[in-house]
Amino acid sequence: MKIAMVSEHASPLASLGHVDAGGQNVHVTALATAMVDLGHSVTVYTRRDDPQLPEMVNMACGVVVRHVDAGPPERVAKDAIYPHVAQFSDGLIQAWRFNRPAVVHSHFWMSGIAAIRAAGAYGLPTVHTYHALGAEKLRHQGAADTSPPVRILEEAKIARRIDCIVATSAAELIELQRMGSRIGSICVIPCGVDSEQFSPNGVGEPRNPNVLRIATVSRLVPRKGVDTVIESMTSLENAELIVAGGGESARIEDDAEVTRLSNLALRCGVSQRVSFRGPIEREGVAELLRSADIAVCTPWYEPFGIVALEAMACGVPVVASAVGGLKDTVIDGITGFLVPPRSPQKLADALRRLQTDARLRRTLGHAARKCAVTNYQWSKIALETLKVYRLSIDGKAQQRFAVVS
Repeated sequence: MKIAMVSEHASPLASLGHVDAGGQNVHVTALATAMVDLGHSVTVYTRRDDPQLPEMVNMACGVVVRHVDAGPPERVAKDAIYPHVAQFSDGLIQAWRFNRPAVVHSHFWMSGIAAIRAAGAYGLPTVHTYHALGAEKLRHQGAADTSPPVRILEEAKIARRIDCIVATSAAELIELQRMGSRIGSICVIPCGVDSEQFSPNGVGEPRNPNVLRIATVSRLVPRKGVDTVIESMTSLENAELIVAGGGESARIEDDAEVTRLSNLALRCGVSQRVSFRGPIEREGVAELLRSADIAVCTPWYEPFGIVALEAMACGVPVVASAVGGLKDTVIDGITGFLVPPRSPQKLADALRRLQTDARLRRTLGHAARKCAVTNYQWSKIALETLKVYRLSIDGKAQQRFAVVS
C-alpha cells in the first residue's frame, strides 16, 4: 500500500526537544517506520523550513520525506504556519498528480486542512490524527494560547469532512464527541513505543546510587508543568531532578522558560539539586530514563504523553498528571501513580512513597515494562492503523469502529 502522511510542522528529520518538536515528530516517524517494516511504502510530506533541504530525503528506515514549499523556507513557529496552508495544499495536489497514494493520513489540524483539500481533488480516502485539540488548549491556557483564532472552527470542519479520525486516548474521544464529530467515524488507537530502544537493558547514565534520581523529559513550555516538579522537590530530601528538553531558544542559557524554572528552583532552595540538560538525542533519552528511579510527567493537559510510555518501557515507574492520555497509559498503583495536575504537594506525597520503598519501585517498574511491551509496540499500533486505512479505502469509514486500547 502506498501511504501519504502529511505533517506540516513535525518532520521526521527534526531535532527533538525544542518548542515545536516533540511527540508528534516521534509518532509520525515511528508509525511510518512500522508501516515500512510491514511492507508498505510511506512518504511523509512536511513543510520546507530550510532552503538547503533537498526535495526528497530517503531515510535509513525506508521512509521518504518530501519537503513542500509553503511560506518562507525557514523555521516558522507552528502557530504562524496557518497563512501558508493553502500553498502547502497546492504542493500536495501537485505531488499527487502523477504519484497518487492509496490513503492519506494527516497529522495536526493544519495538515488536516491541507490534506482534505488535496485528497478531495483526486477522491483519495483521508484519515486524521489531531495530536492536540484547540478547544482543550484554549481551556487550559486562556490568553496565553497562541493558536490562530480560526483553529477551533477549522478542527470542527475537519471532523465533519474526514473519512476517519484516529484519536489517541479515551479522553480525546470524549473531546471529539463534544465538538460534534460523528461517533461512527472515530476510532481510538494509542501512540506506541520502541520497546527495543527503550528497555531496561542497555547503557544508563552514570549517577550517584545513593541519591534518588527523578527525571522529566519535555519540551520546556509552561503547560508541561515542570514547575510543579521543581516545587515538589522542597518536600524531598536526598533526591535530584534531571530536566531534559529545550524551549524557544537554541541556547539553553538564553531560553526564557529555562530562566523562569531556574529562578523558581533558586527561590525554592533546590537549585543545587535540579539540573537542566537542554535537548538530547533519542539515544540519550533512553540512557537518562534507564538511570532514573522515577520518571515524572506532570502537564496541565496532555493528548497522550509518549515520554511516560518510554519510561515504562525502560522499566521505570511513572508519576503523572491524571489528565488526557496519561490516564490510559499509567495504571494508578500498578505501573505508577496518577496525581492531580498543578499540585506539588500531591506529587511530593507520591514521590516520597516511592523514595522510601525500593521494592515498590521495582514492582511498579516491572509491571510498567510488561504493560508497554504487551499493549504499545509500534508494530501492533501499525497493524491497527492499517485496519483503519483499509476500511477507509473500501468506503467503510462511516461504520462504528471498535475501540482499540
